Formats: sequence, structure tokens, C-alpha cells
Amino acid sequence: MAVVIRMKRTGRKNRPFYRISVADSRDPRDGRTLESLGHYDPIAPKPEMQLQLDVERAKHWIGLGARPSETVASILARLGVRPAVKPKRDRTGRKKPTAARARRKADKQTRATAKVERRTARRKAAAEARKASAGAAESA
Repeated sequence: MAVVIRMKRTGRKNRPFYRISVADSRDPRDGRTLESLGHYDPIAPKPEMQLQLDVERAKHWIGLGARPSETVASILARLGVRPAVKPKRDRTGRKKPTAARARRKADKQTRATAKVERRTARRKAAAEARKASAGAAESA
């Protein structure tokens, strides 16, 4: 199960209020959640009232592999919580020649050559047909 930390919108029209929650990634945005971590009120009059978040629980869920959404990640970064970044995989051998790659390249070259030969034969047959029809028209 892929777990995400995302914001769930509540509040009325033109007055947003978000709950920061942990949910299954397959559930809808405002659907079922596993745990609520806090809330974010962007229109609150005082900055200290805008955000209330249980940082320890957020760290716990990130430690278990939950991936924060972009917005939640920026909020967590402001609070000093950095999700673990996976190290880049070593993919140095991606361009090395292999037997299968050489065989596919040879097959592709063979198909291209056959295509050119078919096109040349078609054009030659069409030219001969034009000559034959022109010769028949002149003799008539």
C-alpha cells in the first residue's frame, strides 16, 4: 500500500481550510485517512494560527515510507523536517553493447534495406509500365 501525506480540503467556498493527513494514495483527496497530523489555515489572521502540525508523527510516517505531496513537503521543509531522499541508482551500464541490441540493430538494417529494394522495384515497374503504355499509344 502506497501511503502519502497530503492535504484534505474542508471549509466553505472561498474560505479554504486544510487538514494534513496520512492516506492511502489510491483513496480520493477528501476520502478516508489513516491519521490526521494537523491542519493548515492559509487565511488565519495570525501566522502562528495558520499551521498546527504534529511533527513527530510526520517524521514517524516518513520513516515508514510515506511520501509527502509537494505542498506538504514544502511545509515540512519550513519546519525543518526533511524526508529521506533515495540515493540514485547506478545505471552506468545502460549504454553498453549487448548481443540483443546488436541483433536488433542488424534486423532493423535488414528491414531498411529490403524496404529500399521494394521501393526501387516498384518505381522501376511503374516506369516500365509508363513506357509500355506510351509505346502502345504511339503505335496506335
